[in-house]
Amino acid sequence: MAAPLELLGESAADAGRAARDERCGGHGRRSLSCRRVILVSVETQSAVSPEVRDRLLKAWRGEIEAGAVYELIAQRMDDERADILRRMSEAEGGHRRRLEARMSELGIPIPDPASVRLSPWLRAQARLAPIDRLLAAREAAEDDEVDDLYKRPTGDPGTDRLLREIRKEERSHSLAVEEMRQGPERHEPSPVAIPGAQARLDRILGRETWHQTGGSWISGAIYGANDGLAAVFGIVSGVSGATGGSSFVLTAGLAGAVASALSMATGAFLAERSEAEVAAANVEREREEIATHPEEEKEELSLFYQLKGIDPTTADELAERLAHEPDAMLKALAVEEFGAAEHPGNPVQASVAAGVSTGLGAFVPVIPFIFDTGTTAILLAAAISLVAHFLVGAAKSLVTLRTWWAAGLEMTLAGVIVGGATYAIGLAFPT
Repeated sequence: MAAPLELLGESAADAGRAARDERCGGHGRRSLSCRRVILVSVETQSAVSPEVRDRLLKAWRGEIEAGAVYELIAQRMDDERADILRRMSEAEGGHRRRLEARMSELGIPIPDPASVRLSPWLRAQARLAPIDRLLAAREAAEDDEVDDLYKRPTGDPGTDRLLREIRKEERSHSLAVEEMRQGPERHEPSPVAIPGAQARLDRILGRETWHQTGGSWISGAIYGANDGLAAVFGIVSGVSGATGGSSFVLTAGLAGAVASALSMATGAFLAERSEAEVAAANVEREREEIATHPEEEKEELSLFYQLKGIDPTTADELAERLAHEPDAMLKALAVEEFGAAEHPGNPVQASVAAGVSTGLGAFVPVIPFIFDTGTTAILLAAAISLVAHFLVGAAKSLVTLRTWWAAGLEMTLAGVIVGGATYAIGLAFPT
């Protein structure tokens, strides 16, 4: 799952000249020693198989891309997890330098690392998509890197040895991302978890059935535009089929747009407020659990730590220390059990985002009927609505992490089906 990259800047020839100048101590090609270095470099490079060169360069670019993605995700995480991601980013940088050293030994020109950049679309996904989906994509990317770049032999013993070493570290990255992605919901043990801890934790959590989690206003805005566009396009198509594109289409379309926007805004406000109330109730219930069942809550916290690989004695000590600080223990249990519920969403923000996006999406199919009626307006409405369907579908990939053009085409196909079906209904019941 290699991410889209743009390789900018110096060409391979420029990189080769720069590498030769560096090996010649900055004296260029004038000295006899420099000419010998160049000759050896050319001979070594010619002996390197395309498979070795391509694999090393692909792995090199992949390490830069992975480090950049980890840095972007870290900006959205809490301090503890951000620190883990930044250390993983630093490890990717270490892999890159080891690959560069091997490429230098083989005489392979090394491009400027600054010339490898994430595409704007991938950067937008890293900043906007849900964290759990980003981590799932990163976990899959790490697994794919291991299988595609580091597992298959290249035929060069030195390169294969280096790739095997990096493969072990990449596998640990995949496991770390998996544990981070699972978060508080799944409670699955790590490979070094203490046997029996999972069953005991499940017994405790089986009594606490009230845990809930929240969502994102960004995804709500995108799906609001989706709903508004699809619903009003259906209304406009149906009324156009029934009336032949008369002025009634404008009235029906505007009424549908306003109704959709108000409905989505109200629904988003109530849903977000309910989630905030549930989050606050979760914290209060956990506070009551600590007050009424302190020993069981200490055991629960200890088990969470044991499932992360901490030995029972140390886990018990950590839980005991936190038990003397009720607020700290409450925060630790809240994060472990239902995931940072102390940061609920903003109902007003969610309402405005959903209402405005739905209204904008719903207004698109109505635009041609403001200026014209009849067949011309119908055709224009269909054209701009299908283009809007594609754009909204592509925007959805910021949240779903799907390929943007595939998501856009899927949304366009849905628009064709909705528009065609409702237009046919209108033709069947003319006015």
